[in-house]
Amino acid sequence: MASIEERLQSLWNLQSIDSNLDRLRAVRGELPMEVSDLEDEIAGLETRLENFNNDIADFDKGIAGSKAKISESELLIKRYNEQLNIVKNNREYDALNKEIEIQGLEIQAAEKKIGELQGKIEMKKELIAEVEAEHKGRMEDLENKKKELEEITAETEKEEDKVLKERKKAEKNIEGKLLTAYSRIRENVRNGIAVAPVLRGACGGCFARIPPQLQSDIRQRKKIVICEHCGRINVDAQMAGIEEEIVEEKPKSRRRRKATT
Repeated sequence: MASIEERLQSLWNLQSIDSNLDRLRAVRGELPMEVSDLEDEIAGLETRLENFNNDIADFDKGIAGSKAKISESELLIKRYNEQLNIVKNNREYDALNKEIEIQGLEIQAAEKKIGELQGKIEMKKELIAEVEAEHKGRMEDLENKKKELEEITAETEKEEDKVLKERKKAEKNIEGKLLTAYSRIRENVRNGIAVAPVLRGACGGCFARIPPQLQSDIRQRKKIVICEHCGRINVDAQMAGIEEEIVEEKPKSRRRRKATT
């Protein structure tokens, strides 16, 4: 079973590898996120275009229905006019004229609806033209961002693969529970530093002051010390390969009270 010192050294080695990975991936900057955002935006624009085209299809159906209604009404009017020539009394004559009037109103309503739907189609076409122009611009931006990302990735890919292999090897030297704790700390801290060296008497992750007794425990490497401020695992500077500058605690001066006479 590995000693505490060996465990700490393994954790620090893994942290060093992960920091190197973070540095390599930082070269890409915000490009992966920008590419993802552009892809989401383009998908949203394509959905809008699809919805606009579906609306136009519905409007076309409405126009076709209104035209069919007009044809039907015109046919009825023609039939009623023919029947006017053979009516036998005024009652039938008035009833037919009433039907002709109703069908005329139906035609007017259908024509009005056709006009409204055609207006809506024109509005949708204008919106489609705007969204298509925006879509084209975003597609060009995406192509440029992807090209830039591919170039940067190609530069760092080989080195990253090498570091990933080192990481996989380093993980094998750390027991499961400790590795899980390390991963959890890395996820919860902003800079990805789960194992921080003690520098000038302070945690190298959050820069909070570490009590002298805990500093001593860390240097002795006999137990795993967690920073009480940020939750990182602390190691001494020497283990981290940093020349340690030990800050001595100066004793508080005591003021002598003057004897009173």
